[in-house]
Amino acid sequence: MTVKKLLYVVLDGLGDRPIDALGNKTPLAAAETPNMDKLAKSAKSGYVYTVGEKIAPESDIAVISILGYEASKYYTGRGPLESYAEGLEVRDGDLAYRVNFATKETSTRKILDRRVGRNLTTEEATLLSKDINKKVKLEGATFTFKNTIGHRGVLVIRSAKGKLSSEVTNTDPAYEKEGVYGVAKPTFENIVQISKPTEESKDSSEAREAARLTNEFVEKSSLILENSDVNKKRKKEGKLIANLILTRDGGDRLPKFPRIGDLFKLNMGCFVEMPVEKGIALLTGMDIVKLPLPTKDLKKDYLIRSQKVIESMKTYDALYIHIKGPDEPAHDGEYSKKKESIELIDKYFFGNLLPELDLENVVIAVTADHSTPCQMKAHSDDPVPLIISGKGFAPDGISVFSEEESRKGSLGALHGHELMKIFMSFLK
Repeated sequence: MTVKKLLYVVLDGLGDRPIDALGNKTPLAAAETPNMDKLAKSAKSGYVYTVGEKIAPESDIAVISILGYEASKYYTGRGPLESYAEGLEVRDGDLAYRVNFATKETSTRKILDRRVGRNLTTEEATLLSKDINKKVKLEGATFTFKNTIGHRGVLVIRSAKGKLSSEVTNTDPAYEKEGVYGVAKPTFENIVQISKPTEESKDSSEAREAARLTNEFVEKSSLILENSDVNKKRKKEGKLIANLILTRDGGDRLPKFPRIGDLFKLNMGCFVEMPVEKGIALLTGMDIVKLPLPTKDLKKDYLIRSQKVIESMKTYDALYIHIKGPDEPAHDGEYSKKKESIELIDKYFFGNLLPELDLENVVIAVTADHSTPCQMKAHSDDPVPLIISGKGFAPDGISVFSEEESRKGSLGALHGHELMKIFMSFLK
């Protein structure tokens, strides 16, 4: 008997809310998606609260959850995940952050742009990182700073006095801690925050020292960045300068996940683009399939990824495919670009892929890690649509792949950590 294989496709930030300019439809519902619609017509469907109801998740806890782990049991912060993915050592008691290069007014704490206009190149960020690592010195601690993609980076601080606690607040005003989770604020004042111990840890010397070192790093690195050659050149070109590092989602140890292959008895590979997904993949024991870095040519990127799926399905029992596409335009409030991104994925990824798959022996699941409504320009607590398509089980008969249609499906409301077990039942 042929054993079925699993193709698990996650479209980052896919979920949305109806938009007047799209005829009161979401970007997914308004998009021309004949290939995903064809899957939907042959699928079981439902809707997923990826972490939990009334939680607007960041990508890290959402991905952890939809891979079958209860994030509340394992999550230790986004910083350790991304730092590990970038090859930085994170010991217990180190303080590891996810960071952004940002732009602030020179003489105030007012933030002009949290992402340097989204046009800071990786090459520019690399030069800025070298300046920071060479010229910033912390009192009683060492650090390693590394840029990743564009305006993003990671920071690991190690105290000479002992362990640090991650129970400190972010300097990035757009995110805050709720228990173990980092969550996006629906509204915020665009001012650089002062890191402080959380209310529960205000008497902790480890948290106080962590906050002190965080603030010292932010202040000293800002002075170095302000006078860097990269920023002098950007200023002459009329671009925003990267004169600020914003810290968020700190963690003081690596998570300890059971290996995904042991949990589900699958040889599992994955396609991941961003450092946080790479960190989760490495720490859960998934094989990372090597891919060229994403470019501005989405057609080319999706065609390459579809061909890689066809090749990799010969090697693995299951493939987890994470596609960033819809999320970035949603964060910028650009609903037409989000719709276009979904259409390109459908045409060039699914359109090239589906004719080449042995659909008799492959179960295809398509969902998202979270909703990113264009009106909010941020993640929300809205559930995401799910379809599971394959031979041997009766479809629900929904007409298209959309948030509204998926709510009509027989799977009903689900939580992210349940998905892998459900997929396993369909493989059998």
